[in-house]
Amino acid sequence: MNFTRWSARLPGTQRRAAARTETAVSPDRRGEGSVPAARAEQPAEGTPPVPAVDDLPTRDVLDRVPALVALVHGPDHRIAYVNDAYTAAFGVRPPGAPAREALPELAELGLLPLLDQVLRSGKPRTLKSRKAVDGRSYTFTCTPVAEDGGDGAVLVFATDVTDHAEAAERLRASERRQRETAVTLQRSLLPQELEHPDDLRIAATYQPGGTEAAVGGDWYDVITLGGGRTALVIGDVMGRGVRAAAVMGQLRTAVRAYARLDLPPHEVLQLLDGLATEIDANQIATCVYAVHDPNEGRLVYASAGHLPILVRDENGTVQRADEPTGPPLGTGGWMHASGSIALSPGSTAVLYTDGLVERRDEDLDEGIAALERALSGATGTPQVVCDRLVRSAGVTADHDDDVAVLVLQHPSRTGPEGDLFRNAALELLGGVEAAPRARAFASGVLTSWRFPADLHDLGVLATSELVANSLQHGTPPMRLRLRRTDRRLIIEVTDGDDHLPRRRRAEPGDESGRGIAIVATIASTWGSRRTPGGGKAVWCEFLLPRG
Repeated sequence: MNFTRWSARLPGTQRRAAARTETAVSPDRRGEGSVPAARAEQPAEGTPPVPAVDDLPTRDVLDRVPALVALVHGPDHRIAYVNDAYTAAFGVRPPGAPAREALPELAELGLLPLLDQVLRSGKPRTLKSRKAVDGRSYTFTCTPVAEDGGDGAVLVFATDVTDHAEAAERLRASERRQRETAVTLQRSLLPQELEHPDDLRIAATYQPGGTEAAVGGDWYDVITLGGGRTALVIGDVMGRGVRAAAVMGQLRTAVRAYARLDLPPHEVLQLLDGLATEIDANQIATCVYAVHDPNEGRLVYASAGHLPILVRDENGTVQRADEPTGPPLGTGGWMHASGSIALSPGSTAVLYTDGLVERRDEDLDEGIAALERALSGATGTPQVVCDRLVRSAGVTADHDDDVAVLVLQHPSRTGPEGDLFRNAALELLGGVEAAPRARAFASGVLTSWRFPADLHDLGVLATSELVANSLQHGTPPMRLRLRRTDRRLIIEVTDGDDHLPRRRRAEPGDESGRGIAIVATIASTWGSRRTPGGGKAVWCEFLLPRG
């Protein structure tokens, strides 16, 4: 094969760039000799003549270009030509030898199948930024060349893109480091270890989205409130990046502080809404805050634009807690409301962020319905359920959104384990007999629960002080409740007055003010809260001896 023949058959701009090996001239219309066809004008006097492109021999052009050029022909891709740059990069290549033997660098790059495709299709193909055996990166373009009566040829043109490839790799490495930093920040703002209340089994997972540096602002938390109650929260700050993670951290800290006030869920969201506006008026977040009381067997919750809680009962029926739902945090001016959903023994509840159910090509309700179906058949420990739900949603390492999932179970306890979780309650009717009656009731219950003598006496004393405080400062209806778990004894007194007691230092001459101080001294912890009906509850806890 000669260069005149194959270069004349190059398509388009490549044919014009390669030109012909012979000088092209065109006769003048007036018959006054001939001039080069591509020559626009005569050079200035004393200036060396500038040859037209068509006057340049193809081989001289290809020998001098910095790109790597090789010409192969036939089904074995036998070498017809390699230029000087190719030889400098990979060494001398013998003409006539098949590419599989004589061009091992192309075989290692997987270029030989591409040459076959070019011959079959007659269309050019490009292989971008591949690192060759010489340590440099090239982009290869393979162009078909027609032959008269031949099997066809392919022109291989390789451009050195090492600098671009190295710059791209540095950028990717920088992005990986930034992402690792962002994910580390995100995870550090999440609970390092979940609190585990006595009455619930809980598991959670967080999966950062995609491979880019900008992680989202998903978070979750579990907060033990005392008196056997537990707060659960999950939220999602809109947007991505360190800013979203920082806002998330502030909201999570604020939730823990507000939770210690033991407020109803909707009041916690009201406080969060105002705080979110102060943090960043342009940043909004969705959140659901729920409180579980083992005595009630329900989840009381409030939602700020968040996805509904799902609850699966022990028979596998899934219920969706749709209402009430207010706007996201940070919008301001909305009065949130609390709702409730049953969480009876044997039930499992799931709180989650939109990354688990939202897909670009599906309606959001379809994603929630798919999660309901997955939850209906999910059994096992909370961690097993959590992992199963994430797998069923198709969440992988390259998922395009952050995912947070919080699973809680209210186990159904029977047999010896059931004996460790007991309740007893007494309605207090008031009068001078109320306090002695309450002490006798507490003594009998604690004896039946086989508590040691010292814990029995402390429990009776705490009951006496809490009841006396309620009789003096509260209003009917009044109720005494004792509850034991496998780890603690809880004593709680409720009444109809909503003024919360506070611990104060009683002076020697004071006739009152010592009851709460006594309770705070002998108990492991104590607290009070307003109840939904307008009254209050005052409680204390004693840790049980292990073993």
